[in-house]
Amino acid sequence: MASDNPEIGSSVQTGDILTNYHDLGTGDPLLLLHGSGPGVSAWANWRLPITRLDQHFRILAPDLAGFGYSVVPERFEYTRERWLAQIVAFLDALEVERTSVVGNSFGGAMALSLAIAHPERVDKLVLMGSVGVPFEITPGLDAVWGYEPSIEKMGELMREAFAYNAALITDDMVRARYEASIRPGAQEQFAAMFPAPRQRWVDAMAHPEKDIRAIPHQTLVIHGRDDKVIPLSTTMTLLGWIEDSQAHIFGRCGHWTQIEHTDAFCREMTGFLLGISSAEA
Repeated sequence: MASDNPEIGSSVQTGDILTNYHDLGTGDPLLLLHGSGPGVSAWANWRLPITRLDQHFRILAPDLAGFGYSVVPERFEYTRERWLAQIVAFLDALEVERTSVVGNSFGGAMALSLAIAHPERVDKLVLMGSVGVPFEITPGLDAVWGYEPSIEKMGELMREAFAYNAALITDDMVRARYEASIRPGAQEQFAAMFPAPRQRWVDAMAHPEKDIRAIPHQTLVIHGRDDKVIPLSTTMTLLGWIEDSQAHIFGRCGHWTQIEHTDAFCREMTGFLLGISSAEA
């Protein structure tokens, strides 16, 4: 029986993880990798862009281990290597040999992981507010990873850390994200990923400069100028290290480019991925 919850899609076994994912649209595959905020899922992260992007691409959006509705075994160790193994197993299970990849924040570090470890599996690369290079942890990211469930704290994160325009964040949005963060087992999994001190997890998700410089893929790096979670400097670092790269910076935009500037984000990204001007996308 189909679920009434739009966050629950299909499921596939990926090693020891039962991965919940969304497979929508037709065309060349486009893998969307979500961020690491409390209560996040692939659908919560990408629900607005998906309805634009699935006109051009086959959208593949999995819940990475510990997030959303993917099921992990007890005492699962959350590491970049385990998440990468899940992503590769996911592509194998769906018989996707090569795909363009979009990574948001934490998902950007995982997109980089895939491009570095398995360059033959990646076509083009889009990194949005991306982790994956060294930086000093921001108070915003420390608050996100240190979240302890309350509707007040969730409201603060969404309005003060994630969004530039707090008026976009409704009470219903806050409540839905809060309730997602307190589903059975959700907070226990989230707390196990990034315990204090949290600078070590920024460092653990960062790739060596030489590995990033060796990335051969065409890369688009996107960032909100006013991002309080991941500093704009990470995009400038990636722009400098990846030879075949370009950047688009959105003003009046926080960490949620795909939510605060959905249409412009989709036009820019679609134009890049299809090799046309953003005006035609």
